[in-house]
Amino acid sequence: MRALDLFAKGTNSSEMSGFEESTPLADSRHMLEWECMKQSIALITVLCVMATWASANVGANSEQIEDAYGAIVQRRLRDDGTVSVVYAKDRYLYMVTFANSRSISESYSRADGKDLSEKEIAKFLKANSGAKWVASNVGTERRFKSSDGAAEATYGVLNGRRALTVRDVRR
Repeated sequence: MRALDLFAKGTNSSEMSGFEESTPLADSRHMLEWECMKQSIALITVLCVMATWASANVGANSEQIEDAYGAIVQRRLRDDGTVSVVYAKDRYLYMVTFANSRSISESYSRADGKDLSEKEIAKFLKANSGAKWVASNVGTERRFKSSDGAAEATYGVLNGRRALTVRDVRR
């Protein structure tokens, strides 16, 4: 109220330097600002955790992949020096090909052998690139390319089951 009295008397703002008003309205404004700041910190923390989860895809190292994809079902050294590892988690099988401990190709299929839904395909594509995916179908095989040119994907039969395979094309 003191600030309002000074203003009504014609006091200019230079005479009020260092003056802070403490009213119930000002206190509630500060509490609201504090609550917003706490919510922002929580949101940033959640986004950082989500970014860590999302990084376990093509280009990720073997430790990140293992943490994200669960139990190893099979590991095999291929003739070209790469390593192929099959993981099982929830209702999916993940077949990951590693070169120099980095994922260069990942295939996603359902453990029950059923086709992936459009929603599941979109989820796996999005997890592998922040870029937009564009369909580039050839014949009966479904193909996709990332708009940044970093990856390509196919949805077709792999080892006897329908799977989405995403490959890093930059290497």
